[in-house]
Amino acid sequence: MRVIAGTARSLPLKTPEGMDTRPTTDRIKETLFNMLQTKVGGSVFVDLFSGSGGIGIEAISRGANKAYFVEYDKKALACIKDNLNFTKFNDKAMVINADVCSAVDRIREEADIIFMDPPYESGLDVAVLRLLKNASCVTADTLIIVEAALNRDIKEFEECGFYVSKEKKYKTNKHVFLYKEC
Repeated sequence: MRVIAGTARSLPLKTPEGMDTRPTTDRIKETLFNMLQTKVGGSVFVDLFSGSGGIGIEAISRGANKAYFVEYDKKALACIKDNLNFTKFNDKAMVINADVCSAVDRIREEADIIFMDPPYESGLDVAVLRLLKNASCVTADTLIIVEAALNRDIKEFEECGFYVSKEKKYKTNKHVFLYKEC
């Protein structure tokens, strides 16, 4: 895995050992950030269920002013810190070692983009969306992106108070782009 573009372009990133995380492939990450290209520069980016931190690091590399990394797993957390040190992005990063549901209230500024890649089939996507609906970091302009299994029914996302603006399907998964209903 590597940084695709920006100031840290081509730098390799570590990934946690084992099967507890599923790093987003370079191809999918590139497609995602091509779709976000006009939104990332100058943004506050939140990477929930961060894993290796690859998504948030990509955002910083492409011009995000700040990225929050939320991760509970100790191995993944160490990996994020190593990757931030290696890319020299510590000054633009806020690492929160907590489960995502308790960490949402610790994000004290309005987020422009929130990316979440929870374990598929865990139901955590809906639990977190319910929290984000009333979170101070989410405004009507905050773009929330959920990475999910291809067969994931997104009606539950809408029932949490969000509307789907776009859905991008890949071979093995999809990204669902959401905004808060006002």
